[in-house]
Amino acid sequence: MPLDPQAEALLKELKGSGAQPFETMTPAECRVAIQAFKDLGGKPEDVAGIEHRFIPGPTADLPVCIYRPARGSAGPLPGLIYFHGGGWIAANIGVCDSFSRLLANRTGCVVVAVNYQKAPEHKFPIPLDDCYAATRWVFDNATELGLDKNRIGVIGDSAGGNLAAAVTLRARDENGPQLAYQVLAYPAVQYGWDTPSALANAEGFLLQRASMEYFWNHYVRSPMDGRNPYCSPLIAEDHSGLPQALIISAECDPFCDDGRNYAEKLAAAGVPVKFRLYPGMIHGFLWMSGVFDQSKALLDEIGREVKSALG
Repeated sequence: MPLDPQAEALLKELKGSGAQPFETMTPAECRVAIQAFKDLGGKPEDVAGIEHRFIPGPTADLPVCIYRPARGSAGPLPGLIYFHGGGWIAANIGVCDSFSRLLANRTGCVVVAVNYQKAPEHKFPIPLDDCYAATRWVFDNATELGLDKNRIGVIGDSAGGNLAAAVTLRARDENGPQLAYQVLAYPAVQYGWDTPSALANAEGFLLQRASMEYFWNHYVRSPMDGRNPYCSPLIAEDHSGLPQALIISAECDPFCDDGRNYAEKLAAAGVPVKFRLYPGMIHGFLWMSGVFDQSKALLDEIGREVKSALG
């Protein structure tokens, strides 16, 4: 499939502006550059309430932002714990504010967006430890947060999809929080950059194959970490007993095969899973509902599926 025309127009605009590939930047420069993604989310929607808090993490207090949907139902609400993307090194819950608002309103869930610590200053497993601790905190404080413990899921995109998948594995392995659902948008689920989609979409689609190598190698302490299933959820020996899933891939994305392969792994293990491929789309499009029609369609789909799964 050719590039979606709106994606093609954005890529041309970025090229014309002189935007550089992520792998040519320092982590500090990446953190500045990724702020531009905030503008692609469109005008922030109103929600019923937003609360900024710090919660205890294993090695530091973690900022979280709690979004309440504009039209939430009475009584305890379902919840989604959101782990943002950005290659484990960039982005934050502020960059994702417009998306988090949309997510709360489309799903009817209370969304808890987690600002985990970033690599390379904080390499694997610190970001995962932060996300798992935040998940435990949400469950431990569900009553105060107005949440139904039986209707809480996780959602993540890109590196955040990696963290969300790893959190579900760890929660199962440690008899931890009983997560009810997982949404993984173009997740990075296996250390490496040699899948067919990484080779086919190596250059020119915002995220590049060299970008994958750059981000992964900032996250891991050594290639040995890449063989840990909590770092590479695809290689876990057992995927049974995980929460039902919605997994999304973008066609023109080096990570396209990661999402498809993980969906196949879950299905083979008996986990109910829906896999959706968005044609002509590029990595990161979940945050781009201000410029892409397919991003709006994806948010609507996530809303329908989450409501069906969590009620």
